Amino acid sequence: MVKPHFSAQTFDFLDELEHRNEREWFEAHKPTYEVELKQCMLTVIDALNDAMGDFAGDHVRPSKKAMLRIYRDVRFSKDKTPYKTHLAASWPRHGLEKTGGAGYFLQVGVHGVMVAGGAYAPQAPQLRAIRDYILDHHVELRALLAAPALRTLAEPLEGNKLSRPPRGFPIDHPAADLLLNRSWALLAMLPGDVALEENFIDLVVERFRALQPLIDFLNIPLATATPLEQEAATGRRRSA
Repeated sequence: MVKPHFSAQTFDFLDELEHRNEREWFEAHKPTYEVELKQCMLTVIDALNDAMGDFAGDHVRPSKKAMLRIYRDVRFSKDKTPYKTHLAASWPRHGLEKTGGAGYFLQVGVHGVMVAGGAYAPQAPQLRAIRDYILDHHVELRALLAAPALRTLAEPLEGNKLSRPPRGFPIDHPAADLLLNRSWALLAMLPGDVALEENFIDLVVERFRALQPLIDFLNIPLATATPLEQEAATGRRRSA
């Protein structure tokens, strides 16, 4: 059985969209978008959900919720082009969708495929929770980051590092270098053409599996970070 993947028509559409990123062109070609891009992406997400049930069941979500809109938010951007020129989906952990949990991410475009996992830009309470947890679990974290599968399939952690230790943390702690990180997302970059191949799902799942231990590690502190727990349960921030 052939697993879902994208078609040449998908990339033809995205390639043209880079040059004709305007509402009139998009509306005239929307039937192609609905079939060759949106429906195909939903089918890919369904296949990934099936595979993730074996190792990331807390992240599986309906394909229509996982898929990100192609419409850009231009309210605060100088770039007013209305559409993204790639397809994307995200899988946060159940209960942490709105409160900063670590998750999985896929982006597909003509110029490349990005498979990612972790917490890309955690807010201050979430970042503090991660750092507090690292103080006592840095040995475990280093082992996760050094895992052969992760080192082979993902790029080294960049971390958007601070230039000096964060305030309130010991500068001579064995985890001092890890505490400098402001981002905890790992990326795996692939050529765009892999999205057209029959083994595309396998390539993504292989990288999701490699990222899974780190994502699970990060979600331990993120699931209990004040005020995350109450927000996750009620959708409201706790009063000071």
